[in-house]
Amino acid sequence: MPTTDTLNRETTLCISLAARPSNLGTRFHNYLYDELGLDFVYKAFAPTDIAAAVAGIRGLGIRGAGVSMPYKEVCIPLLDELDPSAAVIDSVNTIVNTDGRLVGYNTDYLAVATALARHEIPVGTEFLLRGSGGMAKAVAAALRDHGLGTGTIVARNARTGPALAAQYGFDWVADAGDRTAPLLVNVTPVGMAGGPQSDEMSFDRAAIAQAHTVFDVIAFPARTPLIRAAEEAGKPTITGAEIIAAQAAEQFALYTGIRPDDEQIRRASEFSRA
Repeated sequence: MPTTDTLNRETTLCISLAARPSNLGTRFHNYLYDELGLDFVYKAFAPTDIAAAVAGIRGLGIRGAGVSMPYKEVCIPLLDELDPSAAVIDSVNTIVNTDGRLVGYNTDYLAVATALARHEIPVGTEFLLRGSGGMAKAVAAALRDHGLGTGTIVARNARTGPALAAQYGFDWVADAGDRTAPLLVNVTPVGMAGGPQSDEMSFDRAAIAQAHTVFDVIAFPARTPLIRAAEEAGKPTITGAEIIAAQAAEQFALYTGIRPDDEQIRRASEFSRA
């Protein structure tokens, strides 16, 4: 990463746009810029006007931007094109600027798709997915496109739950009851550090015992109560820490044209979370 001695007019700027920015992406990207000797720098912003912020990306030649809630959908009309990863879910979490042309991507979707392949989740696996928010849309689309056509969205929200299920051809229930499936997926804040349900699990131990794989998108902590219970039961897991690192690595490759290897991603992820 450039220092005050090396920053210059040629340094390429990448940014993130979020209502409540964190240092996670900033530390991840700047760590890899430094390790790979790239003349890039990454800075987080909390825009007060998203249209003006996106216009600034174009007008100032900012190479790329990570996009967090609440801007993932409202930024779409401001872009020139959507990559299929974003078009499939009408949600953008990454903007890439090439000579003033802005293309929206969704690296959450790409990261989940990569994880499903890496963990060799068999085509046709039945699943239960708890949650119906924006990230749940990315996960549901990736599950469908991986070939998981039989699944149930578990969501108490009587508007977003049925809508998400209908969009991707899945079933919906307000409560899982005693249902189980080979793949359990949590896309809710249950188990998130600092939240009101930080010590709780989105699926009970009976469901975990009947599952083959347990997937929790929560990144903080990496070992949520759900993941710890799955490990104790000897079940393979997919963690949110893996997903957040994979999506950041996808962003990095889109911005720089360089794909870091697994070891570099691991070190950058550890640094970003320290």
